[in-house]
Amino acid sequence: MADYDLIVWNDKLVTGIGKIDEQHQILVNLFNEANIKLTTNNNAKFMEEITRNLLSYALYHFETEEGLMQKYDYIEDNIEDADTHIRQHRSFSAKVVAVHNDIKTGILISREDLLSFLNSWLINHILNTDKGLVTFLLASEQYRFNSQV
Repeated sequence: MADYDLIVWNDKLVTGIGKIDEQHQILVNLFNEANIKLTTNNNAKFMEEITRNLLSYALYHFETEEGLMQKYDYIEDNIEDADTHIRQHRSFSAKVVAVHNDIKTGILISREDLLSFLNSWLINHILNTDKGLVTFLLASEQYRFNSQV
Protein backbone atom coordinates (compact mmCIF):
# COMPACT_ATOMS: atom_id res chain seq x y z
CA MET A 1 0.00 0.00 0.00
CA ALA A 2 1.48 3.34 -1.05
CA ASP A 3 1.34 6.06 1.55
CA TYR A 4 0.50 9.57 0.53
CA ASP A 5 1.50 12.47 2.69
CA LEU A 6 -1.14 14.98 3.53
CA ILE A 7 -0.89 18.04 1.35
CA VAL A 8 0.30 20.91 3.50
CA TRP A 9 -0.97 24.27 2.34
CA ASN A 10 2.08 26.45 1.70
CA ASP A 11 3.23 29.52 -0.20
CA LYS A 12 3.92 27.49 -3.36
CA LEU A 13 0.21 26.73 -3.62
CA VAL A 14 -0.95 30.29 -3.00
CA THR A 15 -2.04 32.01 -6.19
CA GLY A 16 -2.69 35.48 -4.80
CA ILE A 17 -6.36 35.45 -5.79
CA GLY A 18 -8.28 35.09 -2.52
CA LYS A 19 -11.36 33.33 -3.92
CA ILE A 20 -9.26 30.78 -5.82
CA ASP A 21 -6.94 30.17 -2.87
CA GLU A 22 -9.88 29.58 -0.52
CA GLN A 23 -11.38 27.06 -2.91
CA HIS A 24 -8.04 25.35 -3.47
CA GLN A 25 -7.65 24.99 0.28
CA ILE A 26 -11.04 23.26 0.45
CA LEU A 27 -10.01 20.88 -2.35
CA VAL A 28 -6.75 20.17 -0.50
CA ASN A 29 -8.77 19.50 2.67
CA LEU A 30 -11.04 17.09 0.76
CA PHE A 31 -7.96 15.24 -0.51
CA ASN A 32 -6.49 15.11 2.99
CA GLU A 33 -9.77 13.86 4.43
CA ALA A 34 -9.92 11.09 1.83
CA ASN A 35 -6.28 10.25 2.49
CA ILE A 36 -6.89 9.90 6.23
CA LYS A 37 -10.20 8.03 6.04
CA LEU A 38 -9.50 5.67 3.16
CA THR A 39 -8.17 2.25 4.02
CA THR A 40 -7.55 -0.76 1.87
CA ASN A 41 -10.95 -2.23 2.76
CA ASN A 42 -13.35 0.64 2.21
CA ASN A 43 -16.92 -0.04 1.38
CA ALA A 44 -18.61 1.27 -1.72
CA LYS A 45 -20.89 3.64 0.19
CA PHE A 46 -17.95 5.51 1.71
CA MET A 47 -16.02 5.72 -1.57
CA GLU A 48 -19.17 6.89 -3.33
CA GLU A 49 -19.55 9.68 -0.76
CA ILE A 50 -15.93 10.79 -1.19
CA THR A 51 -16.17 10.97 -4.98
CA ARG A 52 -19.56 12.69 -4.86
CA ASN A 53 -18.30 15.38 -2.45
CA LEU A 54 -15.11 15.86 -4.41
CA LEU A 55 -16.91 16.18 -7.73
CA SER A 56 -19.52 18.53 -6.32
CA TYR A 57 -16.97 20.94 -4.93
CA ALA A 58 -14.62 20.65 -7.92
CA LEU A 59 -17.46 21.61 -10.28
CA TYR A 60 -18.24 24.65 -8.14
CA HIS A 61 -14.55 25.62 -8.19
CA PHE A 62 -14.24 25.10 -11.95
CA GLU A 63 -17.28 27.30 -12.47
CA THR A 64 -15.56 30.03 -10.45
CA GLU A 65 -12.33 29.83 -12.46
CA GLU A 66 -14.11 29.68 -15.78
CA GLY A 67 -16.28 32.62 -14.79
CA LEU A 68 -13.15 34.64 -14.08
CA MET A 69 -11.71 33.54 -17.43
CA GLN A 70 -14.77 34.81 -19.23
CA LYS A 71 -15.26 37.99 -17.21
CA TYR A 72 -11.68 39.18 -17.69
CA ASP A 73 -11.22 38.01 -21.33
CA TYR A 74 -8.71 35.25 -20.58
CA ILE A 75 -10.47 33.04 -23.10
CA GLU A 76 -10.16 35.63 -25.88
CA ASP A 77 -6.61 36.76 -25.04
CA ASN A 78 -5.13 33.32 -24.27
CA ILE A 79 -7.26 30.96 -26.32
CA GLU A 80 -4.86 27.98 -26.23
CA ASP A 81 -4.13 28.24 -22.50
CA ALA A 82 -7.81 28.75 -21.71
CA ASP A 83 -8.75 25.77 -23.88
CA THR A 84 -6.17 23.57 -22.12
CA HIS A 85 -7.36 24.78 -18.73
CA ILE A 86 -11.01 24.04 -19.48
CA ARG A 87 -10.15 20.64 -21.01
CA GLN A 88 -8.29 19.76 -17.80
CA HIS A 89 -11.39 20.64 -15.79
CA ARG A 90 -13.58 18.46 -18.04
CA SER A 91 -11.09 15.59 -17.96
CA PHE A 92 -10.92 15.67 -14.17
CA SER A 93 -14.71 15.75 -13.90
CA ALA A 94 -15.10 12.87 -16.38
CA LYS A 95 -12.58 10.75 -14.48
CA VAL A 96 -14.28 11.36 -11.12
CA VAL A 97 -17.71 10.66 -12.65
CA ALA A 98 -16.39 7.40 -14.15
CA VAL A 99 -14.89 6.34 -10.81
CA HIS A 100 -18.13 7.28 -9.03
CA ASN A 101 -20.23 5.31 -11.52
CA ASP A 102 -17.90 2.31 -11.25
CA ILE A 103 -18.24 2.37 -7.48
CA LYS A 104 -22.04 2.43 -7.79
CA THR A 105 -21.85 -0.76 -9.88
CA GLY A 106 -19.49 -2.47 -7.42
CA ILE A 107 -16.17 -1.76 -9.15
CA LEU A 108 -14.02 -0.13 -6.49
CA ILE A 109 -10.92 1.88 -7.30
CA SER A 110 -7.95 1.16 -5.08
CA ARG A 111 -7.00 3.68 -2.44
CA GLU A 112 -3.60 4.06 -4.11
CA ASP A 113 -5.04 4.74 -7.55
CA LEU A 114 -7.57 7.27 -6.28
CA LEU A 115 -5.08 9.14 -4.09
CA SER A 116 -2.40 9.10 -6.79
CA PHE A 117 -4.80 10.58 -9.33
CA LEU A 118 -6.13 13.24 -6.94
CA ASN A 119 -2.72 14.21 -5.62
CA SER A 120 -1.02 14.56 -8.99
CA TRP A 121 -3.95 16.31 -10.63
CA LEU A 122 -4.52 18.78 -7.82
CA ILE A 123 -0.90 19.75 -7.31
CA ASN A 124 -0.06 19.91 -11.04
CA HIS A 125 -3.20 21.88 -11.85
CA ILE A 126 -2.62 24.46 -9.10
CA LEU A 127 1.14 24.83 -9.69
CA ASN A 128 1.00 24.92 -13.47
CA THR A 129 -2.35 25.56 -15.12
CA ASP A 130 -3.89 27.84 -12.51
CA LYS A 131 -0.73 29.92 -12.22
CA GLY A 132 -1.13 30.97 -15.89
CA LEU A 133 -4.67 32.18 -15.26
CA VAL A 134 -3.65 33.97 -12.08
CA THR A 135 -0.68 35.68 -13.74
CA PHE A 136 -3.06 36.98 -16.39
CA LEU A 137 -5.64 38.16 -13.84
CA LEU A 138 -3.12 39.91 -11.62
CA ALA A 139 -1.71 41.74 -14.66
CA SER A 140 -5.18 42.77 -15.84
CA GLU A 141 -6.06 46.37 -15.05
CA GLN A 142 -9.75 45.48 -15.17
CA TYR A 143 -9.27 42.70 -12.56
CA ARG A 144 -7.12 44.87 -10.31
CA PHE A 145 -9.67 47.68 -10.49
CA ASN A 146 -12.62 45.37 -9.72
CA SER A 147 -10.82 43.64 -6.85
CA GLN A 148 -10.12 47.04 -5.25
CA VAL A 149 -13.77 48.08 -5.34
